[in-house]
Amino acid sequence: MDYTINRLITGADFDAVDARTRAALTAQGFGVLTEIDVKATMKKKLDVDMPAYSILGACNPKMALEAIGMEPRVGAMLPCNVILREVEGGVEVSAVDPVASMQAIDNTALHSVAGQVRDLLAKAVAAI
Repeated sequence: MDYTINRLITGADFDAVDARTRAALTAQGFGVLTEIDVKATMKKKLDVDMPAYSILGACNPKMALEAIGMEPRVGAMLPCNVILREVEGGVEVSAVDPVASMQAIDNTALHSVAGQVRDLLAKAVAAI
């Protein structure tokens, strides 16, 4: 089973794809709670150069509250990470598949919520 929802964006630079990704997430009810510039972190901590790579911690508050109400410890698996990485030919955007990540939790109702979140993330990725 794939664990991410992916799309390769060609003909746009990294910053433009970042802006488009944030707008697409917002349109589906997500906010970005955290941001990690992996490229800058690796340079600072290890003095290693790498292509642009960012992790956005996206959250749909309504869906997160519903999931936490069903499984209080599910917060260990939140927020939904979306990565942007510079690859040959463009920028790849990959969002976590919440259905895949929630398989370890034995709660059918939670899996239903995860499916709804996956659908929203897929729409966001498709809209970039």
